[in-house]
Amino acid sequence: MENPLTSAPKPVIAITMGDINGIGPEILAKALASRQIFAHCIPLVLGSHSALEAQRALAPALPSATVVERSALNAPLHEDRLYLCEAMQQTPQLRPGVPDPAAGACAVAWIEEAVRLCQAGIASAMTTCPISKDVIYQAGCKHTGHTEIVASMTGVEDYRMCLFADDMRVVHLTGHLSLRDALDAITAERIVSSARIGHNALCKLGLKRKHIAIAGLNPHAGENGAFGTEEATIIAPAVAQCREEGLDCSGPHSPDTIFKRMQEGEFDLVVALYHDQGHIPLKLIAMDLGVNVTLGVPIVRTSVDHGTAFDIAGTGRARENSLIAAIRLAAKLAQA
Repeated sequence: MENPLTSAPKPVIAITMGDINGIGPEILAKALASRQIFAHCIPLVLGSHSALEAQRALAPALPSATVVERSALNAPLHEDRLYLCEAMQQTPQLRPGVPDPAAGACAVAWIEEAVRLCQAGIASAMTTCPISKDVIYQAGCKHTGHTEIVASMTGVEDYRMCLFADDMRVVHLTGHLSLRDALDAITAERIVSSARIGHNALCKLGLKRKHIAIAGLNPHAGENGAFGTEEATIIAPAVAQCREEGLDCSGPHSPDTIFKRMQEGEFDLVVALYHDQGHIPLKLIAMDLGVNVTLGVPIVRTSVDHGTAFDIAGTGRARENSLIAAIRLAAKLAQA
């Protein structure tokens, strides 16, 4: 029997609530209340109904959710309606700003259920609200975050974290590693693989030009060996291989100017060699519009580009812009 979800005119996006004691429920309620995302998808929230309803004072226009059981998700979903599935999780008491391993366990369970829905074709993509890596660790999760959970469940070892913000796009060669460990992980093979993954993402976005720039590692991209040799021994050979494969690739470029050059339109995507090399400029330029995308996995997963912000949870100060951007991008990638 054809699944009515996959045949819907709009893609179904599974949206995980994240840690209920962080800002996840608030930004989710505000995003839904704005109704912007209903033009792009059918939202299926995985989370706590009571935690979402508790945000109504902060988002009075929040539409009422139709609560569905996991077993009922083969029933037709109607456009312009909000659906919520608690995935049989017993949600702990809502305590904004208080880290709670029980809330972390729920957050992980909702992520895992979203992955399963995508794998089953019930959801077209998934978008995640923030979790606390420390809290899910206390809850017994062996992974360090969303990306690692998704990669493990889909059986993928070669995946990448990517940040999108309008025309700013960064693929990270390494993710959540110490800087010392990240340096050891920089190889020509990994650079080439990152360029391939980035190229495929640009194809899905429908870009005609796909110019990928590889960042240098050392100040001024090594200054011809004066500040390090990785550019000559690792990065340049990788760029040459990318070109041999037909990729529009250049580098290594000085990391202190490469992101400004991308912002001005010279590059379509930058491969950053470690976490903060890519995160700092993107968050400086587009903190509220950044979207975290997991590339290299067989499902579409996007996320907000910020954390749980326990310090402002429940205050009404959280902004929903990044979540709206993440849901819109998930819908675009799913349709591609």
